[in-house]
Amino acid sequence: MIKFIACTVALLPLSLGCSSSSSSSPATQPDASAGGGDAGVMTAEASAEAEVEASTLDAAGIVAARPYTLHVPTGYQSGQPTPLVVMFHGYGVTGADQEAYFQLTNASDEHTYLYAYGDGTLDKTNSWFWNATDACCDLYGVAVDDVQWFDAVVADISSKYTVDPKRIFVVGHSNGGFMAHRLACDRSSTVAAIFSLAGAQWDDLSHCEPTDKVSVAEVHGNADTEIDYDGGSTAEGVYPAAPTTVADWATRNGCTGPLAPTGQTYTIDVTLPANQTVVQAYGGCPSGIDVQLWTINGGGHIPALNQPAWGEYVWGFLSAHPKP
Repeated sequence: MIKFIACTVALLPLSLGCSSSSSSSPATQPDASAGGGDAGVMTAEASAEAEVEASTLDAAGIVAARPYTLHVPTGYQSGQPTPLVVMFHGYGVTGADQEAYFQLTNASDEHTYLYAYGDGTLDKTNSWFWNATDACCDLYGVAVDDVQWFDAVVADISSKYTVDPKRIFVVGHSNGGFMAHRLACDRSSTVAAIFSLAGAQWDDLSHCEPTDKVSVAEVHGNADTEIDYDGGSTAEGVYPAAPTTVADWATRNGCTGPLAPTGQTYTIDVTLPANQTVVQAYGGCPSGIDVQLWTINGGGHIPALNQPAWGEYVWGFLSAHPKP
């Protein structure tokens, strides 16, 4: 069975420490860095039961049953419309593990955006997952409604802080990248842009019927052996190639031009030659909409991220693409 794991990279580039996750979820909605507690680890059965019970509750009830962590940037001012970034972890790790890898908290303070992340649901192997597409990663058919959880998180944060409705963004890695694409399909009226690392769109586009346009950046290593750059299949289903994923979004967004190099190159993986990541974008997209493919030449599933540049790359794309 293929596992889509975004590992904790505590010692990059010396080691990649993967977890099948015995970590605990955040205890409260407020910023965990300001002293959030430990909720403990739910069993797979308890986690699934909590999801079923939460489905009948309002937003406050849903997040009480399944909390998230919110980082409020140091420059936040009540009454000032503020962007919101929601991050989704990879299969088998927690939101806190993913943040240890992505390190977006500093960028949140630097650029004054609200930053939220949580945990998916524990499956029978005690691995955290998001129910994103038919290819990833509800391996045991729990049928958790993670779109509803996203709705609840956004609603809960918006009830407490001044969220700019035109600047709600989603970031994800691997299973979390699949979830970012799922939300761009299902919540296109809410999500302005997504930034996915090693994710993919639905293979069957009948599952993706957005009502609004969403800017998309898919970042993918062409040497990824977990989520193949050229597409592949899992025990659950088929996923498209990275170029197909962005081509599908170009179609959904009404872009009329070809995919072409922008001239931008980035150093995303510090173990590879500099400027190994080449950015391509579709032409002829509607004003304010962008669809891009960032190919990490020689990059694998878990790049040794160039910090703090990674946070700047992520925010640079998202901040340039609010809702028109």
